[in-house]
Amino acid sequence: MTHSQTTDRLTDGVGADGEKLPIQMLNDRVLVHLGGPEGERRSTGGILIPATAQIGKRLVWAEVMAVGPNVRSMETGDQVLFSPEDRYEVEVRGDDYIILRERDVHAVASERLSEGSTGLYL
Repeated sequence: MTHSQTTDRLTDGVGADGEKLPIQMLNDRVLVHLGGPEGERRSTGGILIPATAQIGKRLVWAEVMAVGPNVRSMETGDQVLFSPEDRYEVEVRGDDYIILRERDVHAVASERLSEGSTGLYL
């Protein structure tokens, strides 16, 4: 999938004929989707830690669903690390997504980055 393409599930809005319209991200914007319920996470032992147990600022991981044409360091399908405070939320076909600027992403995790990696893995 190229930077300018979107997936079938990323359509919203209604055209003049009532048909759903595809979404294309602009500039340096990134559309991401959080995997599970926001704020919940699992410990290495498999214990579910609720969002209410969070203390201080905690960065979260999300999957990249679409990127704008000026985004250079990530692609659709990558996992990105960002601060929950640096975001805009949007609903597309009943699913919640987050729009970020590329500069608000702190790290990218992807199989394509295996060369020259830090040795850290998800």
